Amino acid sequence: MSSIAQRLRFRKTGGEEKNVGLLQASAVWVVLLIILGVMVITAISIGSVRYPFMDVMRTLLGMERGNTIHVIVFDLRLPRVVLAMLLGSALATAGGLLQAVMRNPLADPGIIGVSAGAATAATSILLMFPALALSVPVFAFGGAILATLLIFSMAWKGGVDPVRLILTGVAVNGVLGSFTGLLQLIHSNDLSAVLAFMNGNLTGRSWVHVQTVVIYCVIGLGASLFCIKSANALQLGDEMCKNLGVRVNLNRIILSAVSAFLTAATVSVVGLIGFVGLVVPRVARMLVGSDYKVMLPTSMLLGAVVLLFADTLGRTIIPGMEIPVGIVMGVIGGPLFLYMLRKRGNFSGT
Repeated sequence: MSSIAQRLRFRKTGGEEKNVGLLQASAVWVVLLIILGVMVITAISIGSVRYPFMDVMRTLLGMERGNTIHVIVFDLRLPRVVLAMLLGSALATAGGLLQAVMRNPLADPGIIGVSAGAATAATSILLMFPALALSVPVFAFGGAILATLLIFSMAWKGGVDPVRLILTGVAVNGVLGSFTGLLQLIHSNDLSAVLAFMNGNLTGRSWVHVQTVVIYCVIGLGASLFCIKSANALQLGDEMCKNLGVRVNLNRIILSAVSAFLTAATVSVVGLIGFVGLVVPRVARMLVGSDYKVMLPTSMLLGAVVLLFADTLGRTIIPGMEIPVGIVMGVIGGPLFLYMLRKRGNFSGT
């Protein structure tokens, strides 16, 4: 395993990927942290009521207590901001890990059934057992994990082949999506809660949601850092990994499990949010290269920036109306994905 880092060579794609040193990556991280800090202050300051920068800073520093701005900042806006950053980091990390498993920088966590399983479970509870609506996050998390296990068990044939996993994921996602659509058709008069889940929504999220998801995010993000060596190894290809003594199937299962865990935790709290796990790791590769030692932390920071920006844009672009963050990410991420696909030209591995 010690020779992997020396033997690993990352391929360039259209001249846009390059490997950078830790010092250069650190400069990127500093820039992203500055942007994130500006985004946090901006997100807290603007909304249906706008507050001056200095008033927000005094409130955050504890100099303003018991007044309206304190309530709005600490009870309404700050938990939403923290949640957006946590979930953005989780989704971007999940996408980055899964792209190592698939050896494809355009892979998405939805391939392994997380989104479809969560959507089916949440829709079933909201429409068939509305009395259990408060338990939707638990059922969505369970549905996501069960769908992932189903896809992996069906794709297993002497090992986990990326192509077979993708094809199995497409089939299972299609079946679950059809079932979800059938439930919506049967219960077409009561879809408000379902639509909120399907579109991904941070509206009304509080410190309770933050306390719930932070545990999963800390566990998942921490576990992902221990997967860096495995993610780098998988980029070498199966034959090279086997020659180096790397257990390919075991590494794929571990990385997929961490990816599914992070995505399931996110989906269970805010619903379906697309393109973060697909686009952010790809942009991170363009910034710092394909070495997961620098790419994964970059994805974490960039994911937090992107989702916070999307949520802030969604709740402020039209006065008096909030656009779900999932819709905003679709509008932003879709064209960006098509641009990257056109520039890359194919879906071949890294």
